[in-house]
Amino acid sequence: MYSDYGYDYGAGTAALTAFYGMYSIVVIIISVLLIIGLWKLFVKAGEPGWAAIVPFYNSYVLFKIAMGNGWLFLLTFIPCVGLIAPFVAYFMLAKKFGKGTGFGVGLVLLTPIFLLMLAFGDAEYEG
Repeated sequence: MYSDYGYDYGAGTAALTAFYGMYSIVVIIISVLLIIGLWKLFVKAGEPGWAAIVPFYNSYVLFKIAMGNGWLFLLTFIPCVGLIAPFVAYFMLAKKFGKGTGFGVGLVLLTPIFLLMLAFGDAEYEG
């Protein structure tokens, strides 16, 4: 159709559309797994499970469970500090559930997998 020197732009557009479609499906699956893991984790810690689906409130609850003060999630909005605060929260979360530093590294690097392990495993909240 739109062809300059024999190049078909339709094929490239179709390939790009297919790529973004698959990417969207993967992102949705990861998001659903995170919601399920957070829901179960919140219930284990004595917080309402529905908090996992409310934006910003889920961060507040996660920081409340991990650090004892939910308002510390506001640190994520400060440049430079915002890059470090979630990592500290993950390490503290691992500690609150009786896990070690290695599990905290797993939470940082492979969040959905280790969050599900924490939520559905035998770890108990020691808050």
